[in-house]
Amino acid sequence: MNVERLQKMAGAVRTGGKGSMRRKKKSVHKTTTTDDKRLQSTLKRIGVNAIPAIEEVNIFKDDSVIQFQNPKVQASIAANTWVISGSPQTKKLQDLLPSILNQLGPDNLENIKKLAEQFHKHPPGRTSEAGGAILEEDDDEDVPELVGETFEAASETQTAAA
Repeated sequence: MNVERLQKMAGAVRTGGKGSMRRKKKSVHKTTTTDDKRLQSTLKRIGVNAIPAIEEVNIFKDDSVIQFQNPKVQASIAANTWVISGSPQTKKLQDLLPSILNQLGPDNLENIKKLAEQFHKHPPGRTSEAGGAILEEDDDEDVPELVGETFEAASETQTAAA
């Protein structure tokens, strides 16, 4: 066998420098259970208390809402810490709009205005076959079609009348 090739292979499996022991097996670290235990012990140290009877938690982002149904909520007001555990669902703001209007604060006023403008332009009841909203162009921007005459005929009648 080639000596250089053997030295190259032997150098690849060392854990330290020259003269150190070879690694016998690859160790796999399991951190998921320890992370959860660490989190629970840290929360216990902060002094969080469970808040019962919360049916829904909504976290508002720009155009979307992260919604938790029947979550486990813990809070520590002294540490300004809230813990929400459960399965989240990300939904669009307009999907939840009628039921969550009382939950929206003044910081979401711009989002409400944008949604109101979208509803005025495109009514939510009309959809295409693909499931998307039908996009119609505004009538104010369209040029109306001439019925029965052309521009030349209309300009000739105006010059003859003048």
